[in-house]
Amino acid sequence: MKKPVHNPREVAEIVAVQALGFIAGDPERLGLFLAETGIGPDTLRSAASDPKFLGSVLDFVMRDDATVKAFAKASELHPTNIAAAHQVLNDPKWERDVP
Repeated sequence: MKKPVHNPREVAEIVAVQALGFIAGDPERLGLFLAETGIGPDTLRSAASDPKFLGSVLDFVMRDDATVKAFAKASELHPTNIAAAHQVLNDPKWERDVP
């Protein structure tokens, strides 16, 4: 049995990895993402371990309301949870990470 994740940063990274899978599931969306980020398909997997890259994944999802809604539906997440994950990964001094 897996241990539940309670750390906001870990949860945000899980959401971003799900978003990356969502993006990769649509060739047109994936092509646009790769073109915008400048990353190649061969380095996509290794980039997924970088929190900054995961932040860019959620940047891509959040920039378009239709994409947010489609990802929310596909992942069974509420759009506010996606927005919260985006904030956690893109704000280096997110209040809950500061001691």
